[in-house]
Amino acid sequence: METKDARRSPACLLATWGVTRAVLLLFVFGVYVFPGPDVTSDVSVIYRGWYEVLRGGTFPLDDVTWQYPPAAALAILSPALLPFLSYAHAFFVLAFLADLAVLASLLWHSGRPGRSRRGAWVWVAGVPLLGPTVYARYDVMVTAVAVAALVAGARHPRLMGALAAFGALLKVWPALLLAGAVRRRAWVSAAVTGAVLAAVFAVSMPGAFAFLTFQRDRGTEVESLGGLVFHVARHFGWHGEVLLNYGSIEFLGPYVPEVSAAALALTAAAFGWLLLWRLRARRLTPRTLADAAFTAVLLFTVTSRVISPQYLVWLIGTAAVCLTHRASRMTPPALLVLAASFLTVLEFPVGFAHVVASDWYGTILLLLRNALLTTAAL
Repeated sequence: METKDARRSPACLLATWGVTRAVLLLFVFGVYVFPGPDVTSDVSVIYRGWYEVLRGGTFPLDDVTWQYPPAAALAILSPALLPFLSYAHAFFVLAFLADLAVLASLLWHSGRPGRSRRGAWVWVAGVPLLGPTVYARYDVMVTAVAVAALVAGARHPRLMGALAAFGALLKVWPALLLAGAVRRRAWVSAAVTGAVLAAVFAVSMPGAFAFLTFQRDRGTEVESLGGLVFHVARHFGWHGEVLLNYGSIEFLGPYVPEVSAAALALTAAAFGWLLLWRLRARRLTPRTLADAAFTAVLLFTVTSRVISPQYLVWLIGTAAVCLTHRASRMTPPALLVLAASFLTVLEFPVGFAHVVASDWYGTILLLLRNALLTTAAL
């Protein structure tokens, strides 16, 4: 039977997407200046530098800010597909196309019985809440792969497993999409795809897995849940430092290793809880795959030593797939993630100077944002 959503024209949805994305492009192309530090410098300086190294057939082994799995090289090299544009402009266009691909996947998925366009609206409304950062990081490309994997879902488990493995080799977290996978074919496909791609990169490019060491040595980033401890402590005499370390602004000083260890312990506990749920789960529905993936990504994000603004793109994408299912129970946490996204753009880039200074404005802003994410996860 045709649903009301299916009969309704998506014109308003598409128009909203077009207008909001045009505004994002105007910001990243420099037509208008977004408040705060320039978020596009990562593309024009850092990504561009990695691009030159990767074109030589090796990973950036001498750069500790390279903390990504080997397939991330494909995202960094992708602007070569548009040689008629500068590196940065080509990257922004490809990020825009990845955004469009997510929307297309959600609209296609929402057209089946028992589905809704609520998920597409979550994506359309959520992405611009993060500001131009979305198009100035490659996370939107990874999210496009993750959304495609979840959309493939139960109907095409082998495809879902292959896409999840490819996504994991782009930025690790898409491996969490398998949390709710019930078919062995998905796991086998993910294992085979991951092993083959990892072997290809290991053989063809030196230093494919050097990122594991760089990730191990990271500290507590200023925007993380653990970072709140030191923001408050600075007002009561804590004598640490806030420095650029391993590619992000981190706290360095007394008790930082202990807080970082506590964050890792929380992540381990969260994964233990997911494993316990998976072993005890008996009633798995078609929406379970997306709901479990969203939950897993939320837990991973909240307990991480780093909560960069672009991490919210992952949450918006997985939440959007959840809400394409009419029966999904993830509406409250999805709305909390949207609210957290708006607070995220206020803390970065708009109010990042306040965050780095740990003044009360920056501290309260972070407290509210992280409280929303923690509530959504719980």
